[in-house]
Amino acid sequence: MNEKEKQFYTAQELAELLGFNIMTIYRYIKSGKLKAYKMGKEFRIDNVEFQSFLKKVKIK
Repeated sequence: MNEKEKQFYTAQELAELLGFNIMTIYRYIKSGKLKAYKMGKEFRIDNVEFQSFLKKVKIK
């Protein structure tokens, strides 16, 4: 499965994909900038939400 087909990402996967520290991803989630679902002890981020987040933060 390639990255485009993926339905959900973990916070760790997004951190690695974007080259961020995982705490940055958690801060985005906590501030509401990135919508996530908490499943057990982990957050899951829908691919659609992730793509929307990228469009919002894109530098023009």
